[in-house]
Amino acid sequence: MKILFVCTGNTCRSPMAEGIFKKLTQGDESISCSSAGMSFCDGDAVSENAVIVCKEIGVDISGHRSKAICRDDVNEYDVFAVMTENHAMTLVSAGVPKERIYIMGISDPFGGSVEVYRKCRDEIQQSCEKLYKKIKDM
Repeated sequence: MKILFVCTGNTCRSPMAEGIFKKLTQGDESISCSSAGMSFCDGDAVSENAVIVCKEIGVDISGHRSKAICRDDVNEYDVFAVMTENHAMTLVSAGVPKERIYIMGISDPFGGSVEVYRKCRDEIQQSCEKLYKKIKDM
């Protein structure tokens, strides 16, 4: 099972989700994940506050560089874990079947304080745990 975490710029939410999910599923070789953004920027560094709050829970995302989602991703991934309803609608319009989309419901912390990022991280962690349980129950 291949999962793609998707947010807007791939510098905050989706890299945090990717890192958290990888830690959560460590040792489960039936699942792999990556992340991408809806914007067309490749190679941007992850936000400093995202790095800080993930490091607090033993997740290192400091080496992450942003990448944009591409048309080939539609066929490569089994599940698209998106942060918002708008991300889901964009993917559906690009041809991703609704049943392959998991909406996490995570607000964008971009530009926020460490505390804002910490709250976002905790929401992402809870949503990742729910997604993993859903996948294992399939």
